[in-house]
Amino acid sequence: MNAEIIAVGSELLLGQIANTNGQYLSTELAGIGIDVYRHTVVGDNYKRLYAAISEAVHRADFVFLSGGLGPTEDDITKEVIADLTGTQLHYHEPTLKKIREYYEKTKKYMPANNKKQALYTEGSEVFYNKAGMACGFAMPYKTSLLILMPGPPRELKNMFWNDVRPFLLRELGGESLVLSRVLRFFGIGESSLEEELLDLIQAQTNPTIAPLASDGEVTVRLTAKAGSHEEGTLLLDKIDKEITNRLGRFLYGREEETLPQQVVKHFRHNKLTLAAAESLTGGWFSKAVVDVEGASAVLEGGATVYSKSAKETVLGIEKELLNEAGMVSKECAESMAESVRFLYQTDVGISFTGAAGPDSLEGKVPGTVWIGIAGPHGTTSHLLHLSGSREQIRRLAVYHGCWFLLREKVVTNDVF
Repeated sequence: MNAEIIAVGSELLLGQIANTNGQYLSTELAGIGIDVYRHTVVGDNYKRLYAAISEAVHRADFVFLSGGLGPTEDDITKEVIADLTGTQLHYHEPTLKKIREYYEKTKKYMPANNKKQALYTEGSEVFYNKAGMACGFAMPYKTSLLILMPGPPRELKNMFWNDVRPFLLRELGGESLVLSRVLRFFGIGESSLEEELLDLIQAQTNPTIAPLASDGEVTVRLTAKAGSHEEGTLLLDKIDKEITNRLGRFLYGREEETLPQQVVKHFRHNKLTLAAAESLTGGWFSKAVVDVEGASAVLEGGATVYSKSAKETVLGIEKELLNEAGMVSKECAESMAESVRFLYQTDVGISFTGAAGPDSLEGKVPGTVWIGIAGPHGTTSHLLHLSGSREQIRRLAVYHGCWFLLREKVVTNDVF
């Protein structure tokens, strides 16, 4: 089965917001065995939207539309669908009741056009919006199925997961179960990973293997179709094992696990404590760790030492070292890690120093980053040459720091 996704909204064409709905839907649809062939973005224009939908239904089994379901004059998606399919629009009473109750509860005047959000086309299956006002619906037309969902990402995701996804699985046939699994890798690029798995990818039938580069890491989505949960799990386990045998040294987690989550999990398992000294990351690493549940058992504290004087006064880094080796250096990174470990009396200290840009620092080009790690078994440091914007460089430095904490033997002999 194949699909097209049409995002509706002039704000998307103007670049005022990003089309994150398209990315989300493509990912989720792949997980249930529906291939997305095209993405289209159309402004709030009746003729162009009518034409886009008319073309899509001739190519796709499913046409997903996001946006244009609101109360204003330029929210025209439902009206276009009604005209295209030759059906009447009706009010969905539960949705209309919710809208009225909202205005009554908040003691606000309800403009009449708010009722538009409760409209649906005759003969469609309505999806009640649990996270917002406008209902969605699924409407069969010719050989295709039109599925309308609201534009706000929170509302769309809630509706898709709770209503649309189960509906699609029923449409695809209850006897065919689709299971997915996501493997997460760090320290290897997408092209290198694909090269390692090329024979498996070329021979794939069931399960399917889909690599995707994202935010400094690579994910691999495995999707299996089976007659039962047990059968699907066995299929996934088999290909998972083969991939892990080849690339296990880069594998750090599965499903929605993150590198900071794995750091907390790893440190708690080994009963280790951690402290961080951050220069170019400015506290980003500490925040990433603190955002993880259970971080209080791991992170003792941190020091944001951005300037040379802060490194001297807070951490006690020797002035001679900073003057001779510089702040962007192996010596500085290792001294920072050792000093913050001593300052907080922790098992492990980690440090981040470097040039995030846009200008060079001490003659080092943006992206030059040193990460130091001081642990029970010694001190090590890593030189990185990162690329991207200032924000990307800082974020990637945090991810690399997490990765090194999981892999370094100076931290613990029980390497992740």
